[in-house]
Amino acid sequence: MDARSDDERFMDEALEEARQARAAGEVPVGSVIVHDGKIIARRRNEREAIQDPTAHAELLALRDAAKALGTWRLSGATCYVTLEPCPMCAGALVNARVDRVVFATDDPKAGATSTLYTIGSDARLNHRFALSTGVRKEEASQLLKAFFAQIRLSKREAKGSA
Repeated sequence: MDARSDDERFMDEALEEARQARAAGEVPVGSVIVHDGKIIARRRNEREAIQDPTAHAELLALRDAAKALGTWRLSGATCYVTLEPCPMCAGALVNARVDRVVFATDDPKAGATSTLYTIGSDARLNHRFALSTGVRKEEASQLLKAFFAQIRLSKREAKGSA
């Protein structure tokens, strides 16, 4: 199987996590960490569920991957995530020594790997990761747009009934 089809297959798994996040009322972002061709961690956003501002899908998946491998150094791992990592998550991916990050859709308000910042390729840092973008972009983008449209609609309806 070529890298592109592997990327699509693993991104499909991250999208499933994002759909589960949406069903739980979370911003629909999902992440999987792959090592030696196998998923070793899979998580979704849980900020609302556990009231933790750091409970982004990537951070939770990194924690689980480190436990699965028995080391915080995730060399050889690829992180698949449905939304471009924010500065916090991009920094964690650098610190975890992840080899590669694959994300579906850009984040124009907080993207820190290619949109607003390029943390994963900054030569001033002690580690850099390869980056691939746009895998399953349309599906991830539509999931996020639908989620935020529903939030806006709910707020308008709440205002109208007040």
